[in-house]
Amino acid sequence: MASSKLYSDDVSLAVVVVDTNPLFWATAALPFADFFAHLIHFVNSLLLLNHLNHVVVITAGLSSCTYIFDSSDASASGAADVAATFAKASRKMDEFIAEDARATTSNGSVADGNAASLLSGALGFFGLVLDIRNLGYVAVMNSIFSAQRSMVPIDSCIVGTQDSAFLQQASYITGGVYLKPQELNGLFQYLAAVFATDLHSRTFLRLPKTLGVDFRASCFCHKKTIDMGYVCSVCLSIFCKYHKNCSTCGSEFNRVMPDLNSEDGNASSMPTTV
Repeated sequence: MASSKLYSDDVSLAVVVVDTNPLFWATAALPFADFFAHLIHFVNSLLLLNHLNHVVVITAGLSSCTYIFDSSDASASGAADVAATFAKASRKMDEFIAEDARATTSNGSVADGNAASLLSGALGFFGLVLDIRNLGYVAVMNSIFSAQRSMVPIDSCIVGTQDSAFLQQASYITGGVYLKPQELNGLFQYLAAVFATDLHSRTFLRLPKTLGVDFRASCFCHKKTIDMGYVCSVCLSIFCKYHKNCSTCGSEFNRVMPDLNSEDGNASSMPTTV
């Protein structure tokens, strides 16, 4: 969410990204239909706070992502069609989930770079254009640092039982709010009280702060959280074990350095380009 300099301090542009991963929602404590109802009320409250506010909702699945709501399109129809607009958003969400499930079944795999595509699409509304054709992890980090430089906070609301180290870092770096609600039945109250505030108002409020942010990285080879590892000097990919070639950019390594996984400190090749 970012303040608009065109009108006043309390005018905001909010881009809401919704994860519709069926593998998560199948075991979630809060059914997706109930979650989406809370989300609709939250989006409506943002628009009621200021008629100049602009809200966009992007949804992401296992194989694709798309826009399901844009308040600028709805405002052209007039306030009388607000209920119909949100009903249309609900239908679009149902259609997207079904289409994404078919795409995942036909492809037989989960698409790579979804996070980078989502962040790039969201930041595009703030005038930031990013190249995400290659190196998904690097593209995600570039998106986060671009948001930080442009003073666009990334807020995170975690509905699951486990914290997300990645979203913790994104919110911390960009000055956003990271929140994991304790009572999901009152999710709308959390959203309205914490995430509906504009940037100008946040300077006067004591919003929740994340304690103990996990800044450890995850290796590209096994997706494990590591304290020490090898880093490619070309694309900054991280590995927990030595590799002769970078699996991300293909660079070859030949410099000899101590093996981080060896107890006796025997020499091993360090991923550093020639």
